[in-house]
Amino acid sequence: MKKIIVTSVLLLSILSGAQAQKIKGSDTMLPLSQKEAENYMKKNPSQTVIVTGGGSGVGISALIEGTTDIAQLSRKIKFDEKQKLQKNGKTVKEVPVAYDALAVIVHPDNKVENLTREQLEGIFTGKIRNWKEVGGNDLQIIPYSRETSSGTYEFFKESILKNKNYRNGIMSMPATGAIIISVSQTKGAIGYVGLAYLNKDIKAVSVSCDGGKTFVKPSMKTAKDGSYPVVRPLLYYYVTASESRVKPFIDYILSDEGQKNVSDTGFITLN
Repeated sequence: MKKIIVTSVLLLSILSGAQAQKIKGSDTMLPLSQKEAENYMKKNPSQTVIVTGGGSGVGISALIEGTTDIAQLSRKIKFDEKQKLQKNGKTVKEVPVAYDALAVIVHPDNKVENLTREQLEGIFTGKIRNWKEVGGNDLQIIPYSRETSSGTYEFFKESILKNKNYRNGIMSMPATGAIIISVSQTKGAIGYVGLAYLNKDIKAVSVSCDGGKTFVKPSMKTAKDGSYPVVRPLLYYYVTASESRVKPFIDYILSDEGQKNVSDTGFITLN
């Protein structure tokens, strides 16, 4: 039914000569932007907002090429991306719209409950290859990662691996949903996903970034109070020349109603 409604709105938009607004990028942000767009269009029937994923890198590339109005990123824009925009005569504005906790997940049958940042670094760089090395069963570790175009991939590499390279042959997944399915079906698996994607088919482990003194489980509460150590901003980028076009939608997301949508979809509000 939702598809029919969105298609009808798009058709009306075309017939009336209005141009659909496009948002593209981070798969992590996909459920949030889709909900915001759906509710925004209900309040503004003459407006159409089309949201697609593909990864943060895909989103910023589309902004550079001029094929999207807003790039949604789960990491900061890179220096070379800014240079490409400037080369094309474009300046961009960054707008934080929410926060997300990055959860480390394992198979529900895995008895490991806690992992330090150093242990995670060892697992994802290939130094630690068996769960018995971190208090688990004698079982090969199978790490899953996002693809290199993903902002989640970049953020995990920066904050957990301290910019060391992922292990050779790591299983790279095209989307968060693929990591959830793979980890839920593989007993030795480990991966990382945004907080909003946690469900009963996988288990989130507690993480320590202080050498094992304090382990904290990811949740809305621990992310908000700052006790969970792996939290990142979720960002919109747009070209300043198109500000009048995108501002009404962005203002909606930053409003009380828009921030309620943030918490309703499992993300952390700005305030």
